[in-house]
Amino acid sequence: MTKATEAADQLGLTYEVTQHGPVNSLEEAAAARGIEPARLIKTIVVRLADDDYRFVLVPGDREIAWPKLRTLLGVKRMSMPDKDTAFAVTGYLRGTITPLGSTQAWPVISDERITGTISIGGGDFGTGITVDAENLNKALNATVADVTD
Repeated sequence: MTKATEAADQLGLTYEVTQHGPVNSLEEAAAARGIEPARLIKTIVVRLADDDYRFVLVPGDREIAWPKLRTLLGVKRMSMPDKDTAFAVTGYLRGTITPLGSTQAWPVISDERITGTISIGGGDFGTGITVDAENLNKALNATVADVTD
């Protein structure tokens, strides 16, 4: 059990945990979890202002479209926090960040292409949580929008 699986349980999610050894790329991580890279979901933390962050869920084969995200959030600027700040605001190290079990329940934005069965970070290196995207978005009260290229 990790903080992420405990949070998934509390949210009533049905999921499977996948554990694998060290990987060197998103493609290797997807292969280790038995999924396509597009179904491996990256959780990116973005900073809007002091003490104002968002989790952005991005398909593994895509990147954040910053203009789309800024428009959605109604801001002119945002940034990605450094690793120490990311840890301070989520409780997770880079590479393990997930909205599940974060020390702060920051709002979640999920790209509209995230559908079906996906794997999201499980809160520890080499750990993934396979879950239905719609159920995850609903449980996290995520805003679903076109935010990637």
